[in-house]
Amino acid sequence: HDCLASIAHVRTLGKAGVLTDDEVEKLAAELEHIIELHATGDFPIPPELEDCHTTIEHHLTMALGDLGKKVHTGRSRNDQVLAALHLYYDEELGAVNELICELIAALTEFAEQHGDVPIPGHTHTRKAMPSSVGYWAKGFIGALADDITFLSPVSALAQRSPLGTGAGYGVPLELDKEFTAKELGFKHVIENGVHTQLSRGKLAAAILHALSQVTATLNAMACDLILFSMPAFGYFELPEEMTTGSSIMPQKKNPDVLELVRASHHRVVGREHEVQGICANLISGYHRDYQLTKGPVLTGLDTTKDCLAIMTTVVKGLVVNEENCQKAMTDELYATEEVYKLVKEGVPFREAYKQVSDQYR
Repeated sequence: HDCLASIAHVRTLGKAGVLTDDEVEKLAAELEHIIELHATGDFPIPPELEDCHTTIEHHLTMALGDLGKKVHTGRSRNDQVLAALHLYYDEELGAVNELICELIAALTEFAEQHGDVPIPGHTHTRKAMPSSVGYWAKGFIGALADDITFLSPVSALAQRSPLGTGAGYGVPLELDKEFTAKELGFKHVIENGVHTQLSRGKLAAAILHALSQVTATLNAMACDLILFSMPAFGYFELPEEMTTGSSIMPQKKNPDVLELVRASHHRVVGREHEVQGICANLISGYHRDYQLTKGPVLTGLDTTKDCLAIMTTVVKGLVVNEENCQKAMTDELYATEEVYKLVKEGVPFREAYKQVSDQYR
């Protein structure tokens, strides 16, 4: 991502007349070569070169001589890092979106296969009214669609180019920021350098907040599946490869995977709070504190993607026990229906409610 941003940057320097066309092409070709080396694991970052940014510039200098030293013209480490992060965040949010769509597809197929099987609906963790497997699955499909909506504005924030704002106060060169943005596939430009720095922590926190909406949905789904697959309920049976045994009790098939998904939501929420705390009480402009916001976002993205992939596997292997579902449809689930039968006969609702409730005392 840093190389892609650097390619766009050198093309902008070429447009500004700082680099010749030949220099631009040589730098761009060598940056492409670095991407290829990295893809095959042949671009190590030695400790003495600190990080990928310094290592890339060192490689360019070793390969191209003084031309390599020109790559950092017109930018600061600040807008360089942010440009790479924005590219990475946009790509990763797209991957999260795709994984949500895969889980929606798995739930849709599950609903089509088992949609008419009745199960109790629950409120307050007690049987409430008749429901169905399809109704349950479509509820989570709707929630996941909401999560895609949550991700959309955050993706839009990532799709902005910070290049050209330097360390926060611009650079004394006439650089075409709109050109750079188009080269990178960004939809907008952040014009003000102070805004660029102020946006850094906010974007990290916003990404984690959007991801926490996804993991909240997965948390709820995991809670349902743990409960509904208990022998006492037995509506669903988990795929065997998604359960684990006990080191002492040979009969156990524990829903460890779902328990880890359930707990992972709190990890993502914790990372959001971590970023919010890091970025509080800072004056405007860059601070090294911002470096510590990257780790939490990487963790949040990886955790969310893992949980989505796992839940898709679980849903694809989920077995519905129709016999247990039918047995669970006990008389009290139809109490509200009985009330409304009386209402249709002209009995006032409160009186009908009392008559039916008396039957269950």
